[in-house]
Amino acid sequence: MANITDYEKKQRPVKVLQFGEGGFLRGFIDWMIKKMNDCGAFDSNVVVVQPIKTGLIDKLNAQNGLYTHIIRGSEGSETTLIDVIDSCINPYDDFSGYLDLAKNKDLRFIFSNTTEAGITFDDSDKFDGTLPKSFPAKLTVFLHKRFEEKLPGFIIIPCELIDRNGDKLKEAVLKYAELWNLSDDFISFINNDNVFCNTLVDRINTGYPKDEKIDLPYKDEMLNTSEYFHLFVIETDYDLEKEIPFSKAGLNVIVTKDALERYRTRKVRILNGSHTSIVCYGLLNGLETIGDCMNNQTIKEFLSRCLFDEIIPTLDLPSDELKSYAESVLVRFANPYINHYLSSIVLNSVSKFKVRVLPSIKVYKERFGKYPENLVFGFSKLIEFYKKGTPNDAPEVIDAVKNGSLKEILSNSTLWGEDLSDLEEALLNANPSLR
Repeated sequence: MANITDYEKKQRPVKVLQFGEGGFLRGFIDWMIKKMNDCGAFDSNVVVVQPIKTGLIDKLNAQNGLYTHIIRGSEGSETTLIDVIDSCINPYDDFSGYLDLAKNKDLRFIFSNTTEAGITFDDSDKFDGTLPKSFPAKLTVFLHKRFEEKLPGFIIIPCELIDRNGDKLKEAVLKYAELWNLSDDFISFINNDNVFCNTLVDRINTGYPKDEKIDLPYKDEMLNTSEYFHLFVIETDYDLEKEIPFSKAGLNVIVTKDALERYRTRKVRILNGSHTSIVCYGLLNGLETIGDCMNNQTIKEFLSRCLFDEIIPTLDLPSDELKSYAESVLVRFANPYINHYLSSIVLNSVSKFKVRVLPSIKVYKERFGKYPENLVFGFSKLIEFYKKGTPNDAPEVIDAVKNGSLKEILSNSTLWGEDLSDLEEALLNANPSLR
């Protein structure tokens, strides 16, 4: 069998610094950069920084940064050798090497995915010539080195799954600059020479397929897999496409000045809201995965009514765009290569319902003067599951639903953030077993 390192990797300018070497960034950002390079729209490789002490840098370096990405779904499959990672560095082992990256005049973009907990401020971090603990502190010392080198700033595009991630990252960086008594000129550099973008990312990356045999002409310890669907919404006033032209590679990337929240709402209500609407219904019917739900004609038709008849009419993006996204969600749910277990999705369903489904119910009532029958039925199944099934939630939440009357459950504002007593009749009509 050939060795993946036998492949001759093309040398390109390193314009991208990436915090994170996990499956998501490799199947999302690095895959996009490969696409842009291949169509001639971009010319860049990536230097990867391992953001935590233990990670995959050694495995990536052993393969000269090369790995295979396989996209699979009902649409077919696509195999690509990703060749954009120039080098990888572990700043815990080589802090000076990490700072030296700031001297690269070609470097222009910083991407990150350090988990939802990554963008946090830790006031115990020090500016003392050693590597700080938090990601924002690591970024601050890197930006300070760039400032000392008198080089231009960066376009910083975090991919962490938190609301307003760019704003929160910038806020943390500025707090470190203040905590460490760094100069006013450096603070001005952060504010004026760097662009912090807010983003929304959407792609299921399933990582290394451990339970499958994938035939490749070489051994690949870093093989990565994903679904076909991808969406990247970037909110910025900066003319991003002039420097990194996603659109020229046909990528599903939306650069917007002010519409990120609408796209986030679309994802939460349609994609996440769909999960929450059917998960308890599916479990009560003895199903195990989202795929099982899609193979159950009754639940599949129920989901379709939720999406097209009740959720989409409550959203304020163009109807064709919403329908197209909803149809893509149904395709994604039916992907035979992705096993989404209902037992995992059901975790904390009460708090998820409050964010993902309840707003659709309320807006539907405001716009049409009645409650949406299917979403309300899904709500009734959630309550039924907490009473009869095996919910996975905080003990006090489980107790409140399991042992409370319907009236007590709905009036419990601690659960829902408000009194939902007005929904009692609709829920009883939808599911008489709750009486």
